[in-house]
Amino acid sequence: MKTFILKWNQLSLVKQILMGIIVGIILALSIPNVTGITIFGSLFVFSLKAVAPLLVLLLVMTAISKHKKGHQTNMKSILVLYGLSTFLAGLTAVIASFIFPVSLSLVKGSKDLTPPDGIVEVLKSLLFNVVDNPVNALMNANYIGILTWAILLGVALRNAHDSTKNLLANFSDALSQIVKWVINLAPLGIMGLVFDTITTNGLSSMLDYGKLLLVLVGCMLCIAFVVNPLIVYLNIRKNPYPLVFSCLKESGITAFFTRSSAANIPINMRLCEKMELDADTYSVSIPLGATINMAGAAVTISVLTLAAVHTLGIEVDFGTALILSILSAVSAAGASGVAGGSLLLIPLACSIFGIPNDIAIQVVGVGFIIGVLQDSFETALNSSSDVLFTATAEYAKKRKEGKEYIIKV
Repeated sequence: MKTFILKWNQLSLVKQILMGIIVGIILALSIPNVTGITIFGSLFVFSLKAVAPLLVLLLVMTAISKHKKGHQTNMKSILVLYGLSTFLAGLTAVIASFIFPVSLSLVKGSKDLTPPDGIVEVLKSLLFNVVDNPVNALMNANYIGILTWAILLGVALRNAHDSTKNLLANFSDALSQIVKWVINLAPLGIMGLVFDTITTNGLSSMLDYGKLLLVLVGCMLCIAFVVNPLIVYLNIRKNPYPLVFSCLKESGITAFFTRSSAANIPINMRLCEKMELDADTYSVSIPLGATINMAGAAVTISVLTLAAVHTLGIEVDFGTALILSILSAVSAAGASGVAGGSLLLIPLACSIFGIPNDIAIQVVGVGFIIGVLQDSFETALNSSSDVLFTATAEYAKKRKEGKEYIIKV
């Protein structure tokens, strides 16, 4: 037993997770009725979600309170990269939907959903999250609110005594250690999540929506392997794929199965630490990216909206399609402030084509049917690109300054 544990600990986390995936598949196919296995997945996701809000609050507070004057962060560059990637994702989805038009068999039974009335409501919700009560923000994992309070408290504590700053740093280190303990349980957690996914009845019903899934997943893969690498190359002028594959391997895999950007924040921060990126930057950019870097959501909104358009036989000109790309990017950035995520923003996008709300809500119902795979790919793309663009901004800055750097993957 000791020999097994020793050899197991010598394996990389990615290899351990891949073994967890294989074991989960085998168990789901051989003993699908033993539903107790799913508890491992639920405990893993809930553990990550539990520690993430406090981790973000303390890391950001500590980084800002100890920030030295003259030390530059890359937040402006990262925000530009987040916005550019999200817009290009929406545009890619629009182009793909015209090349491969999809029609839907609309579903009923979605009348209890309440989508936002317009883009103003989405932005209003985002702004109210900024001024949320700090306790409420922590309880509901409102990362915009948590970031706001962490930044304000960090700035206020910059003139505090060194002992106070050291106390914050000690608490931050302690939480980081707890995160490492939780992440070490990832193989067991992923095994439970894989088991739960395969034994869910929804997988068989998704076969009827195969073409829609192909367009959705195809767009997200195009963003992950073509668009994002191109953005990275234009910034660092080096082969982007080692960095892209590293982010997808170490962040995307766990995000795919947890289907939660919030749960993946500790994993992304650990990856940034491993890549030796600037803590002052990634302690802010990673939780912020989990909230506003939503390329996958932009794809979902655009593809499903245009599927409704094709189903109803509505003619769409280039100008309207471009507006949809912009709208999907802006609304995707506010998706975290709307109950139900990206799917509930589809009626908002449908409204620019004059599609009635009752039909748009049926499209949302279709989205929930394919949600197992759609949400997995969406989260993997969103979360892995948070690290990708944080690293890209830092390497691009070093390139412009003429400094030598090594991409640590």
